Amino acid sequence: MSIAVVTGAGSGIGRAIALELSSQGHEIIILEVDEAGGEESSALITKAGGTARVIPCDVSQTESVRSAFEQFGPPHILVNNAGVASVGNVEECTPEELDRIYGVNVKGMYHCLHFAIPRMVEAGGGCVVNLASVASYLGISERFAYSMSKGAVLSMTMSIARDYIDQGIRSNCVCPGRVHTPFVDGYLEKNYPEEKRPEIFKTLSEWQPIGRMGTPEEIAGMVGYLTSKKAAFITGSAFEIDGGVTNLR
Repeated sequence: MSIAVVTGAGSGIGRAIALELSSQGHEIIILEVDEAGGEESSALITKAGGTARVIPCDVSQTESVRSAFEQFGPPHILVNNAGVASVGNVEECTPEELDRIYGVNVKGMYHCLHFAIPRMVEAGGGCVVNLASVASYLGISERFAYSMSKGAVLSMTMSIARDYIDQGIRSNCVCPGRVHTPFVDGYLEKNYPEEKRPEIFKTLSEWQPIGRMGTPEEIAGMVGYLTSKKAAFITGSAFEIDGGVTNLR
């Protein structure tokens, strides 16, 4: 059974990806700073007949990631999903906030690539899918630090694809628009009174020309395809899954 590593699989998109890859027959390694969330995802995978284990890991910390990757064999699949969000423009973004976003979204992804890629090379190949965003290449208001980090994800994806194409490693990224996850619900709860939330949710949904947010399962379906044999001819690509935001707004 091949190993699929999914970071940040304790909820939302990461959980959906872990379930999707498990349904394709992979053993799932969940790297998660939220151990309780990771265990919930693992239980769902087990209940569905799959195999999963949780390794507590803070992707922003080098030694934490090094230790995690020492606990399992060579991964066939690495899905870099773990990430954090940030709202604000360059004036509002403090040095501390920039470091927080960079630490998880950029350095965290670097860490996982740094420790996974040599083992993939040794095993004869593998597949990387990184979770980027439409913010990787579109100017989205009030998302300075987040957009910076997701632009870096796109660049890292292409670098891995170029450097390891002759060693059997494919590297692609998925660029979602707005997806309805627990983060969205938490954002609304934190920033708006209850009576205003339906209106704001409607506005957030209609930002996508298709008229709604995506679902974690829709993102997971794309990841599942990119990691499958059906996508063996695909590398060095970024896939928009955004309800028309990139091309129709």
